[in-house]
Amino acid sequence: MGNLPVVTTSFVGRDSELVRVERALRDHRLVTLTGSGGVGKSRLALRTAERARERYAHGVWWADLSHLHDEELLATTVCDGVGLLDHSHRRPVAALADWLSDRTLLLVLDCCERIVGPCAQLVAELLAAAPGLTVLATSREPLGAVGELCVEVPPLSAGDDGDDAVRLFRERAAAVAPDLALDDPLNAAAAAEICRRLDGIPLAVELACVQLRGSSPQEITARLTSRMENLTDDTVWPRRHRALRTTIGWSHELCAPLERLLWARLSVFRGVVMAPDAEAVCAGGPLEPAAVAPALERLADQSVLRRTGDGYRMLDTLREYGAMWLTELGEDVLISDRHARHFAHVAVQAYAGWLGPSQVLWYHRIADTHADLCAALDHLLSEDPEMAMEMAGCAGLFWSCCGHLHQARSYLERVLALPLSTGPHRTRALWALGITLTLQGDHESASRVGEECRVSAEGDGDPETVLLATHSVSFTYLMMGRPLAAYSVSDRALLDHPGDPADAPSQLRCRVIRLFALSALGRLDEAYEEAMRLQRISLRFGEHWARAYADHQLALIHLLQGRPRHAESHARAMLAGKHELHDSLGIALGLDLLAGAIAAQGNGVAAARASGTGHTFWRMVGHPHRGTPELGAIREQWELRARQAAGDSAYELAYRRASAGDAERGLAHALERGLPG
Repeated sequence: MGNLPVVTTSFVGRDSELVRVERALRDHRLVTLTGSGGVGKSRLALRTAERARERYAHGVWWADLSHLHDEELLATTVCDGVGLLDHSHRRPVAALADWLSDRTLLLVLDCCERIVGPCAQLVAELLAAAPGLTVLATSREPLGAVGELCVEVPPLSAGDDGDDAVRLFRERAAAVAPDLALDDPLNAAAAAEICRRLDGIPLAVELACVQLRGSSPQEITARLTSRMENLTDDTVWPRRHRALRTTIGWSHELCAPLERLLWARLSVFRGVVMAPDAEAVCAGGPLEPAAVAPALERLADQSVLRRTGDGYRMLDTLREYGAMWLTELGEDVLISDRHARHFAHVAVQAYAGWLGPSQVLWYHRIADTHADLCAALDHLLSEDPEMAMEMAGCAGLFWSCCGHLHQARSYLERVLALPLSTGPHRTRALWALGITLTLQGDHESASRVGEECRVSAEGDGDPETVLLATHSVSFTYLMMGRPLAAYSVSDRALLDHPGDPADAPSQLRCRVIRLFALSALGRLDEAYEEAMRLQRISLRFGEHWARAYADHQLALIHLLQGRPRHAESHARAMLAGKHELHDSLGIALGLDLLAGAIAAQGNGVAAARASGTGHTFWRMVGHPHRGTPELGAIREQWELRARQAAGDSAYELAYRRASAGDAERGLAHALERGLPG
């Protein structure tokens, strides 16, 4: 279990450091790897975590903090790192502490240097709440937390041909210049001299290796010697910093002018950079849009960018250098604003494309660009609050599925507290906040916001915003255990606005509420017809969100009416749909239904496994009611049948194993296996 980054390049040397860090982790619960930028702290932490997997029953988990510039998103970023998508209205730190309290795991916090104090405070709270937790942090300076053991990460040994820095040089050179004969005495001596000149700093060595495409080792040595001798003031640039700054500066100079410009402009990105986003944000002036994609590839070839999937990522040290040049160029404000407006447009496009065949792709797009969306909102809240309000409202439903409820609530409350204009954008933001509050179980606040949303929608004169407000109000009623009120509100709005869902997508959202209310009221035949209508509409538009909830209700209806095999089929279809959307709340609901369908067919052990996996997802989302209130009594009946079929001991064993296991693996098992004979 875990989420460690995948690195395609080899890990070289560090044998003594690995032993030292592993020993430190056995004796201390907080170990911080310190050292200058580019020295290899993150790679050493990753290698240590990989080797430590066997010692942690609940896995090793990685949280990248390099994109954070303040503590606002710290706790939620760590929640994301450990797979906790908490839907409750607890403080993220409290939810995280509860999630970790009975787990034995290693948490790696990478790049803490910008928020050292908040990191220390967070770690102290987590370690106090979770006795099985061990934290491995990387930072350019100690966190300063109680009980912290700092391990300084030195550069690789350099100077002799067999040293680790030279081994790294040889391995990277083999990839860059495979025909270069490094066994040749002159080349070998030059390689050793390069590594010595660069003080064995891994990032500096890797950047120097890139130059082997057009230069011999001897030529690189001569240039480095000349450059280093021109930087003699150790009071301004300590030797180790000089070596890295020299190599980064040299790499920068060897880039073509347009590549240097792109490097600087890319520094505004916080997450993975996709080529279309880079083109939208970074093109302009001498950098034509068509030149961006080739320039990205050339920067990756020069190790300024790292390829990751279909995109690129820039190391934090190189991003800092790019940001410095962006300021020098006087473009920092311009490009930050362009970045924010681009991602605001992405959110608006995603909302407009929600009802259609690209729905799943838009969910993934919003999830994958989360860090940049947050950066965009932070910028727009101060520079263009009206656009921030539109953006936050458009991202609302996506964030609720992706598990970013705390961030959604924070941004929506901040933007709605500003004295901004009334109209559809404000109504949509109120709707998004109402849904968020309901999902967190804060029904009192949700009711208040829902009423405000209804009043706002009345002033818009737009069927879509009226249906949005109806969705917010009726959803809150449903989750409060008031299905009749939920039915009345949603049914009235749907009768008043019978147009095509293409013109008012929230009609589909209201249909989902009406369907759930009908089944909660025991009107199962009507609910069945409503579910079939909802499926037909969903299929017509090629969307997945509402269709999955139609499958959920069909599974429930079949189960309540004594057709467990049909129920199982619809439960698996619902799980598949929600899995495509990465909707953990929907997955948890589906697993409960699957467990009931399997239990009704007499397989108590398989039901226990499905229920145990469901438990891991419910813990992940932290939902206070495990769905609508009336499902609780029904769930107890299914569990009783499963226990009777399996026997208490067999049921408990299967349930415990599944609930303690990896959630994604358990879900894959539930999706792939039919009912055992």
